[in-house]
Amino acid sequence: MQPDTGEPIEQCPWLRKVPDQNKYTCDIYFDRPDDCKFYPSTLDEMVRDECEMIEKKDLANPKQAQKELDIIMEDSRAAFE
Repeated sequence: MQPDTGEPIEQCPWLRKVPDQNKYTCDIYFDRPDDCKFYPSTLDEMVRDECEMIEKKDLANPKQAQKELDIIMEDSRAAFE
């Protein structure tokens, strides 16, 4: 949400496109809020939210993409166990 208007924002203000690549990085990754640490939980959630981090290869092979997401998010999800 935009703090001054309360309107939804189109893209995370901390997400930066890597020059000359179709990839993004997070400027506050190590200090990110819990909502970011635990998001996303599924590829479907990323699709629904139109997440900027989805790549074409993920959509072409969603089962493999979900496996990769599970590995990436393993440390974040451990907090819930």
